[in-house]
Amino acid sequence: MNCTKCKTKAVMDLPRHNAAFCKGCFNTFVHDQVARAIKSQKMFCKDDRILVAVSGGKDSLALWDILLKMGYKADALYVNLGIGGYSEESQRKVATFAETIAAPHGAKLHLHTVEQEEGAGIKELAQLIHRPTCSTCGTIKRYQFNRVAIEQDYDVMATGHNLDDEAARLLGNILRWQEEYLDKQAPTLPASVEGFAKKVKPLYRLSERELAAYSVLNRIDYIVEECPMAKGARTLLYKEVLNRLETESPGTKQSFYWGFLDKQRTPETAPTRMAERDQASLHPCSACGQPTTAEICSYCKMMAKAKTVSSR
Repeated sequence: MNCTKCKTKAVMDLPRHNAAFCKGCFNTFVHDQVARAIKSQKMFCKDDRILVAVSGGKDSLALWDILLKMGYKADALYVNLGIGGYSEESQRKVATFAETIAAPHGAKLHLHTVEQEEGAGIKELAQLIHRPTCSTCGTIKRYQFNRVAIEQDYDVMATGHNLDDEAARLLGNILRWQEEYLDKQAPTLPASVEGFAKKVKPLYRLSERELAAYSVLNRIDYIVEECPMAKGARTLLYKEVLNRLETESPGTKQSFYWGFLDKQRTPETAPTRMAERDQASLHPCSACGQPTTAEICSYCKMMAKAKTVSSR
């Protein structure tokens, strides 16, 4: 199998594009896909300060690597969830990347440790407040990423969600017709009210397999294991279903998610409508000041409940 572009030996085939690439051409393909995502979705420009949410996995580290190589000013935030050896290993991977790859570009790493700042690890917190671990994790991560982005004056926050992630999330939202979540599944979410950072997903045009290949080819040392807390999550089932469809019909995930984005863009006022709804329903949390629909945001409620239960 030869490279579609330069005709040398290929190292990666892309059935959905009916193409194959050598290492150099594959890296160019990946960078081009991210550049197209940034431009078409008006994510950010060269002068913007970007905060990348990193977990130690292939997607977020690949995103940080790509943005730095493309010349963007990108720092990162890692949230240590206190999941025993898994968190220790993932933080080690992130710290190594920050020291060996990011630092030479002038980029820095912010760290937030849940056990120190919230008083307990994610599993213990979830048990204290009787909520699913993944739900508790999501609340803490969203809150802390947004907090650091706002407090440190970053222009935009970037996450490593890929095509597989977005297609699986879309399938789940459609199966339950969760219209509020569907409205907010665009690759770019504006800073609709004061206190919210702009959020973007520059990897939405790339699949999980493609990002794994990019990480291996570019020697990015990432944590391979899935989070032990994610076992049994519906998202994994949705990904399995979509993978079976993709095997039978390459390009299924792309046409599913990109088709949704095309439909979403039909009324060009979609982001405006979302911003208007947020401005009408959100106001500062009375405890911390971040935007919320209630008097106290879900993060502050969660932490107050955890402190009450732990003090008994």
